[in-house]
Amino acid sequence: MALQASCIQIIGARENNLRDISLSIPKRQITVFTGVSGSGKSSIVFDTLAAEAQRQLNETFTSFARTRLPKYGQPDVDVIENLSAAIVVDQKRLGGGSRSTVGTISDIYSLLRLLFSRVGKPFVGYSNVFSFNDPQGMCPECEGLGRTVALDLDVFLDRSRSLNEGALLHPHFAVGTWYWKIYANSGLFDNDKRLADYDEREWATLLHGARAKVALEWQGGTVNSSYEGVVERFTRLYIKKDVAEMSEANRRLFQEYVTTATCPLCAGARLNQEVLGCEIDGFNIARLAAMEATELVEVLAGFTDPRGAPVVASLLDRVRDLVTIGLGYLSLDRETATLSGGESQRVKMVRHLSSSLTDMMYVFDEPSVGLHARDVERLNTLLRKLRDKGNTVVVVEHDPEVIRIADHVVDIGPGAGVHGGQVVYQGTPAELPEAGTLTGRHMKRRLPLKTVYRAPTGAMTIAGARTHNLKDVTVDIPTGVLTVVTGVAGSGKSTLVNDVFLSRHPEAVVIDQSAVSASRRSNPATYTGLLDEIRRLFARAASVSASLFSANSKGACPDCQGLGIVYTDLAFMDGLKSTCEVCQGRRFRPEVLEHKLDGKSISDVLEMTAAEALEFFPQPKLGKVLRAVNDVGLDYLTLGQPLSTLSGGECQRLKLATELHKSGTVYVLDEPTTGLHMSDVKRLLDIMDRLVDAGNSVIVIEHDLDVVKNADWVIDLGPEGGGQGGRVLFEGTPRDLLAATGSHTAEFLRRDLTS
Repeated sequence: MALQASCIQIIGARENNLRDISLSIPKRQITVFTGVSGSGKSSIVFDTLAAEAQRQLNETFTSFARTRLPKYGQPDVDVIENLSAAIVVDQKRLGGGSRSTVGTISDIYSLLRLLFSRVGKPFVGYSNVFSFNDPQGMCPECEGLGRTVALDLDVFLDRSRSLNEGALLHPHFAVGTWYWKIYANSGLFDNDKRLADYDEREWATLLHGARAKVALEWQGGTVNSSYEGVVERFTRLYIKKDVAEMSEANRRLFQEYVTTATCPLCAGARLNQEVLGCEIDGFNIARLAAMEATELVEVLAGFTDPRGAPVVASLLDRVRDLVTIGLGYLSLDRETATLSGGESQRVKMVRHLSSSLTDMMYVFDEPSVGLHARDVERLNTLLRKLRDKGNTVVVVEHDPEVIRIADHVVDIGPGAGVHGGQVVYQGTPAELPEAGTLTGRHMKRRLPLKTVYRAPTGAMTIAGARTHNLKDVTVDIPTGVLTVVTGVAGSGKSTLVNDVFLSRHPEAVVIDQSAVSASRRSNPATYTGLLDEIRRLFARAASVSASLFSANSKGACPDCQGLGIVYTDLAFMDGLKSTCEVCQGRRFRPEVLEHKLDGKSISDVLEMTAAEALEFFPQPKLGKVLRAVNDVGLDYLTLGQPLSTLSGGECQRLKLATELHKSGTVYVLDEPTTGLHMSDVKRLLDIMDRLVDAGNSVIVIEHDLDVVKNADWVIDLGPEGGGQGGRVLFEGTPRDLLAATGSHTAEFLRRDLTS
């Protein structure tokens, strides 16, 4: 019994593709779950283990409180015993709007506020006064945002036109819209008079308003709407709304019509002048918040006032954790909305490291994503630190260096999708290489260093780049070859390629990890364009309309509207997701399913994996796309799987599959090995080689040493992140990189080839 209590027991897990698996996870140890993409790792760790832990914790609250908590359905599992409360540290980007920063989200800024309230001179108030989100502390000019935003009238108005001619250029104020009618029906203007001919009174009325009610037609009657000048109305509707909370389309539209400037009063510090006058050893709180974490550690260590000693000690612990995990280039005033998924996850990790809770279960989703080999070592230090505090650490991971520091490894496989869902190995990392699994074989197999390099056909020059931390960088990116841009996190790789290079080469095909769709109705078949051709084949065979074979159109099951699933709101209880009883999850009307193509209905086709569909369809047009989907390692995805269920790495590879047929162009791939098992990296390299051999130039931002070893040309940035980075350390072949000095990439490449 004591043995069982020291382990989390999972019996009969069947969520998604899991095949009734049972296993034990040792408590107070690091357990790494590994396996190929789509094997079922996330199904067991997140959809079963973490979901049940969070669901049971939520059930301890009242039904009223549960309505305000995230909903977790009961996973398909027989028994889970000895669960601990779970904290999931995933790669979802940190939101929080413009008022959320690295300092506020990590609680480091709260400690800094406390320090200034105790030690700062002159005394200006308690800790809340040092908050830019508190009316007592915020700058009165920008209200704590650090910047002022104003309507750009030169863009918003066309003075050569009248109101009737569309003088208000913003689409929400266009002729015929509700807002336009407020001005046109106000009786305050000659609607045919050019704005250029307005006198001072008319200008003031148009821009800043007059007290009046405007009668507007609405649903067969009239509504009295208050008149506001265009400046006041735009400010209220858009400027006062947090930009971070807008949709991407509205954000782009908003930015077209405004001018943004650093607040002239606080110079971007966000705080009022009295607070900014409070200092410790000549530093005010805004100056410390603007420092990179590496510099902040040095300054804090120099504070000697004994009244602040306990707070300084806590601050140093947390800021050093930021540095240790590879985020030393971040400052506390960096807005959280600007962080990548990997950076967001590591900031969350730092937050939890300061917790005094023990016997918790921490669940991590590929924490090595976006990390250089140097920083993976630092990550491992923090994982051990969490474990040594008495916690159970569960990690989904592909990186062999993280797998090696585990106390226990669970390998899921043997393949992906329907070919996975089984435990193929449980035990120590030391015995994994001899286990005979795909992961085990690749733990002891290293790709060799490339020795024959393609000759460039030309060069694309970046000259004098100074964006963000780049220090007047001039570099040639060769054409017709595979170029890998590498360096530690924050060294300037993304700035050089995604900001500078792409601004000068907008025609490049960009394949990043952003979600391809958040809709439950989108799937690989719709995204790749396969479904259009498949529907035409069905329509031709049955002599009916192709729209019948769309689950979003005429052929959809009327009960579930073509989703195959019915979502039921149970008010105070968890919502229920159930298979549609009318169509049995097949999404279509019965009469649609009667139409067959070579014995298969449209629902049968959508249930096929990409590998099965490649064998089923002989048509060259479909075969070309399906072969590309299989080539990028997504052979296990069904054609009808909702895109909202795909990981970032799967989304990136699906994008890659849709772009593989192009030639004579430039491809930019942003960390394409994200989410890839070691066995899939070789397949990815083959795809890159095929793109280059077809006449393309391929530029890859990457940390994976196997990708670096197989490049034709390497550009290494550094030496560190943030202010200590932004310089080109090396340009040349991987073979020449081995001899480079002062480069972390070179150092770890040498280690990799000699280990």
